[in-house]
Amino acid sequence: MGYHRPDLTTDLEETLSALSDLVHGGKVRVVGTSRQPATDIVEAQWLAERRGLVRVRSEQPTYSILNRAIERDVLPVAERYGLGTLVFSPLANGMLTGRVRKDRPCELTRSGPYFAHLTDERRLDAVEQLVPLAEKSGLSLTHMALAFVLAHPGVTSAIIGPRTLDQLDDLLAGADLALTDEILDRIDDIVPPGTDIGDFQLSYQPPALTIPSLRRRPAA
Repeated sequence: MGYHRPDLTTDLEETLSALSDLVHGGKVRVVGTSRQPATDIVEAQWLAERRGLVRVRSEQPTYSILNRAIERDVLPVAERYGLGTLVFSPLANGMLTGRVRKDRPCELTRSGPYFAHLTDERRLDAVEQLVPLAEKSGLSLTHMALAFVLAHPGVTSAIIGPRTLDQLDDLLAGADLALTDEILDRIDDIVPPGTDIGDFQLSYQPPALTIPSLRRRPAA
């Protein structure tokens, strides 16, 4: 069972208690989280040990070449506590398929504020550097992007979202690809480790960043 976003209106211990009841009642086998800050992951593990509650066993964060922030804390914390990490959107919501290029019509049908990242100039600039890297290495951009996330030792698996059988066959064809250190070093040059390029609407943004009153002292 997945617990998808932090609920700031409910104490974490109360949430874990309810999830523990579900496990003990045979309703679910194990509990996982998604898009949790590293601090919440640590607190959940601490509460489980201290209060005798069910431990969280997996985390599902977003992770791609364009979104590497979880390398700073989420992935190391998950490794430390033995959590499986099932990363989602390894193709950056389609930006790492070659179908979204700078100064060209977007081949994806997605639109609206939820997909504003598809027109983010910073992300598009990074893609324009990644495309020739993949070509020079004899790889498709899709295969390189998927192999990149699987190269991290803290990643258990990557969640893919093919819409057609051809897309599924293509992704599976690159599933066993291993990138060389030279390619990984070049990716690090384009998108430094532990950083996000631009804004990705699928990423979780904590209230401490999105609510100005939580990071500004009152003027009075």
